[in-house]
Amino acid sequence: MSKIDESKKTTIEENNESSDQASPNLLDMLLEKREQRVVDSETMILETQKRIWGALKQGYEYSGITDESEKFLRKNVFSKFDIVVLYVDLVGSTTMTLELPEDKLAIIISSFAQEMASVITLHGGYVLKFVGDAVIGYFVSSDNPLLASDNAVSCAKSMLTVIQKGINPILNQYDYPDLMVKIGVDFGQSIVVRYGSNPDSAHVDLMGPAMNIASKIQSLAKPNQILIGYDVYHRLHPSSQSSFKEIVWRNNEWKYRSRLTGEIYKVYEYSG
Repeated sequence: MSKIDESKKTTIEENNESSDQASPNLLDMLLEKREQRVVDSETMILETQKRIWGALKQGYEYSGITDESEKFLRKNVFSKFDIVVLYVDLVGSTTMTLELPEDKLAIIISSFAQEMASVITLHGGYVLKFVGDAVIGYFVSSDNPLLASDNAVSCAKSMLTVIQKGINPILNQYDYPDLMVKIGVDFGQSIVVRYGSNPDSAHVDLMGPAMNIASKIQSLAKPNQILIGYDVYHRLHPSSQSSFKEIVWRNNEWKYRSRLTGEIYKVYEYSG
């Protein structure tokens, strides 16, 4: 895989800051530099259903999906990376706690989180961590921010497909409620931090504006809605951009301002 040389990289960054979207020809050229992730949806759905069946019947145990992220972060402590952050959060888990036995609830939430983690890895991302009934993933975009943004958005769409066509049909057979999610995605620079001096066991994490904004965007999403920040949107191929529309906020729902322009940071919703 060839890398973009520094002069081209500088030009790309300047173009991204000076215009609302890069030219289609430039995007096409960059996307061709590396192979785009192609995920077989039917196979993904079937494999999901097998694992969910196994979890509900026999307590299927998933392999450690966060291991690769752990290795990557430990190897790059205090390094800065451009990343695309994806937050996916389960909707209505509080209601589920009142309706389901604790053991079944634990299996469903655990299986949901790990299925979402599986989708992230299939699309070339890392699973940062599980937080309650939410999953945080990230896509390193230092080599090609356009491709990373495209993979993250494709991942978000696949998550909805897996839930609606893979997980929910199995849960329905047990008379369990459908799962729904809220997804937020944003782009920005983050730094790898380590909490402690031991390089092998001290906790490692990512810190940066994109982490915070992706979380805030996700919290404002409606059930089964994908929201992305402008810094992701304008790095998408025009054919992907056409599937999104800008959100018009009302009653000061959204107050975050871009650090570059000082204007209200634009957020876009996936409209299919």
